[in-house]
Amino acid sequence: MHIKHLITIILLTTSLTITYAATAQVTVNPLVIGESIELVSKTMQETRRINVYLPDGYQQDRSKSYPVVYMPDGGVAEDFLHIAGLMQVSIANGTMRPFILVGIENTVRRRDLTGPSDSDLDKKAIPNLGGADLYRHFLTKELIPEIEQRYRTTQERALVGESLAGLFTIETLFHTPEMFQTYIAIDPSLWWNDQALTARFAEKLKTNPQLAKNLYFASSGQRGMEQVIKSFAEMLKLQQPKGLNWTYEHFAKETHATIYHPAALIAFRKLFAPVAQQQ
Repeated sequence: MHIKHLITIILLTTSLTITYAATAQVTVNPLVIGESIELVSKTMQETRRINVYLPDGYQQDRSKSYPVVYMPDGGVAEDFLHIAGLMQVSIANGTMRPFILVGIENTVRRRDLTGPSDSDLDKKAIPNLGGADLYRHFLTKELIPEIEQRYRTTQERALVGESLAGLFTIETLFHTPEMFQTYIAIDPSLWWNDQALTARFAEKLKTNPQLAKNLYFASSGQRGMEQVIKSFAEMLKLQQPKGLNWTYEHFAKETHATIYHPAALIAFRKLFAPVAQQQ
């Protein structure tokens, strides 16, 4: 793999001084919240932009390493700034341990976040569906090694996503649970492929009930979302996978467009609380 460019999200430029007639002098400085990497992917055959938020203290104490949250839909115009801000304030007020956030900006979102489907409705809505396995390979073989080489990271990794990215999160737990220790899926699109993932998960757990991972998932009050996600929770309750620390919460007053922030805040507090608060 190759890194084409390493740039800041907001280009570092020379401070600009502007003087207006009969007014005070104004100095404009760049506002920098992280770094942006352009990763040329052999797997995806395209350049992928990766946005990185580093917690306060990362640059000051170079002896310390940090766990990492990986997030699809991680473009600056997508969810990166919102979740980075949520993490920053949670770390600052002591309700969350410091993490690095890695946001993966989309190129062809619905292609990358969906697995195969036998549903005619799915095929009609997303003709280029089914790229999730390739996208997962990109994360495993290219992105994660690059992040772990470039930054001071621990081996603790989490995956967080909402909607189709939530579907991808739970599908990753199903296919390659070893990739991450913690999975957070907000309003996941488990209706995909006529809820086949829930059925396949149940069959897998019957023969292999051991799944020592952390899972938080939530549903909104959006029509059509609660029941399919609740069915997944009922499946887990029935199968009782050994070692799986899982939480399901329903946010009846939230819509599919508003659930990400409140659910992610609760998930971070539950799963990433400082050690003293976990005891």
